[in-house]
Amino acid sequence: MAETDPGPYHAGMRKLQDRFDSRRIADRLVEHTLHDHFSESDRQFIERCPMFFLATTAADGQPDCSYKGGMPGFVRVVDEQTLVFPDYDGNGMFRSLGNIAANPRVGLLFIDFEQGNRMRVNGRAALNFDDPLRAEYPGAQLIVRVTPEAVFPNCPRYIHKMMLVEHSVYVPRAGHEPPVPKWKSMDVFKDALPKKV
Repeated sequence: MAETDPGPYHAGMRKLQDRFDSRRIADRLVEHTLHDHFSESDRQFIERCPMFFLATTAADGQPDCSYKGGMPGFVRVVDEQTLVFPDYDGNGMFRSLGNIAANPRVGLLFIDFEQGNRMRVNGRAALNFDDPLRAEYPGAQLIVRVTPEAVFPNCPRYIHKMMLVEHSVYVPRAGHEPPVPKWKSMDVFKDALPKKV
């Protein structure tokens, strides 16, 4: 008979926890670190990060992971149940946002490489084309809103210490007109670029 576990671990996770005798510590970590809302310390950590990784899944189950970058504060926790981030002009493939349109379940991984901290946020995302916050993000095409289901820190021991040298010149921000990326002027691509909406 298959194990029915209503908690955060499915049978595949439990099988490996039992093999490596980690069920007790896994349960203790959930008990003391997992929460379904954003705390003030979560907000402070997230809003300091200039980047995060976004995991999405297509309707057929195919996963995709994407890097998202901006100036610190481009991801905001607006209340205990809402995280927002802008979508900026990219390559036009819309892999992440297309996946969200088909399957709203997302995973976000925030890493502070200088201090050696990280946090996971799993939840449900929605695309908002007319979001009032869009006006606060120069260059934003739309706003993504995420409702958390699981927020938890991760062990930082394998995070390599790195230092931010400079912010990307391509990141939109008030009073700054990002340059056009070189690839958009290449003959093979320039005649296929979208018209500005």
